[in-house]
Amino acid sequence: MQRLCVAVLVGVLAGCAAQPRTASNAAVSAHGAAEAAAEAWRSALAEWRAQRSAESAARLRDAGAALQSANEACAALPDCDTAPLLARYAELLSAQSELLVQHDEAGPDALALEGEGGALVEEGRVDLAGGPEAEIEGLQDSLALLKGRDLRELIALNAPVKAALNEWLTWMRPQLLESYENYQFMRHRMWPEYEAAGLPEALLFGILAKESAGKVHAVSRAGAAGPLQFMPATGARLGLGRDADGFDLRFDPQMSTRANVRYLNERFAEFNNDLALALAAYNGGEGRVGRLVRQHGRRSFWDAGINRQLPSETRDYVPMVLAAAWLFLHPEDYGLELPQVEVEPVALVLEQPASLNQLAICVGQRGSRSGWFRALRNLNPRHLPHTELAAGTRLEVPAQVAAGYREDCLAGELAEAALQLASAAKRHDSGAVAGSYTVRRGDTLASIARRHGCDSPESLARVNGIKPPSYLIRPGQSLRLAGCRG
Repeated sequence: MQRLCVAVLVGVLAGCAAQPRTASNAAVSAHGAAEAAAEAWRSALAEWRAQRSAESAARLRDAGAALQSANEACAALPDCDTAPLLARYAELLSAQSELLVQHDEAGPDALALEGEGGALVEEGRVDLAGGPEAEIEGLQDSLALLKGRDLRELIALNAPVKAALNEWLTWMRPQLLESYENYQFMRHRMWPEYEAAGLPEALLFGILAKESAGKVHAVSRAGAAGPLQFMPATGARLGLGRDADGFDLRFDPQMSTRANVRYLNERFAEFNNDLALALAAYNGGEGRVGRLVRQHGRRSFWDAGINRQLPSETRDYVPMVLAAAWLFLHPEDYGLELPQVEVEPVALVLEQPASLNQLAICVGQRGSRSGWFRALRNLNPRHLPHTELAAGTRLEVPAQVAAGYREDCLAGELAEAALQLASAAKRHDSGAVAGSYTVRRGDTLASIARRHGCDSPESLARVNGIKPPSYLIRPGQSLRLAGCRG
């Protein structure tokens, strides 16, 4: 039985050495065969997307097998240039991700069809051989860049990763647990993007825990924003600009995860699927990491020639992400008890005006150790916490919040107390205009907004007419602090 297994390119390409400039006839022939197979794969993919028939699935299988053979032939030759193979591999990953996202949007019924021998194509799994005993891995699994969702074979427990495990399990344990709890409430928005791309969930959690602890509105001193911390320019390139309402899409959990997937797949293609190098580029910039790789001719983040020339932040970042991912996979090995939370997001339509702050007060804790403010913020990133929302506003909230709303937020002593406290905070915010501030060397919008209690760096930028995506400010510039608390 043949298998559609383009993921084998990972191993094939990883073993290729640098090639001389002049290619032999055999190398030219291998490239020609690979190009033909790739074109057949794209054609079969388009046909399968349109028809989802057993015949188109079989053609998809045959094209995948041909592509595998052509790339194996190239890898076996001493003069076969593998760079185009990397580019083609990235293209296949992108096409695969798009296909699976379309499947998710179409719903499970769109994936079900009867093939030869009564076989079904459903839930992302394809019977390419046409019989129930010949089921193979689904397209999602066979094209998984990192061997599906399991990182156990890809994370080396070396000294830096062990040191990072120590950090997470000691003074950073509270942040790890908070990250996991916050992630659970956003998982239905973030995980499908990774699942569609064949990337492991543990990697997503590792990045989230290190970048923002699962706080959607996190903003760094350098201006990176959102749960996965994109800088303005990088975010804009990856589709995280501002929408028609002026909302910064870096704060949208699903959109930021989609951009994260795209960025990582670009780096995997560039760095021959080296996970650590891709993470180093995510933190320290692909330009810097790319120059080091080209300069030293090495393909490992851990090589001293590359590692010691990276910023200390990046040298720490990579093992911290890998360690958090490892703990996601192996909590029981370290006595780590990840919080089990009941996650059932539901729609709540406000029956009377209220702010997120007001809701967080009146619903109380209701089984949550730290209350529901963070979940409300993460699930409704477009709304500022103190802004009064009109009756009829539709929110996404945990089921416990919806129950608490009906019991304690519409009438009664707790509802009145929440209204009074939220109103007092609103009056304080609206009346506390702190005048102006003169920018000093080393300032960023994020640091100024945090120091003066502004709603966000973006709101400060809007007040002062500072344009995205660069949000440039200069020493000596005077900023209005309207709406800030001084």
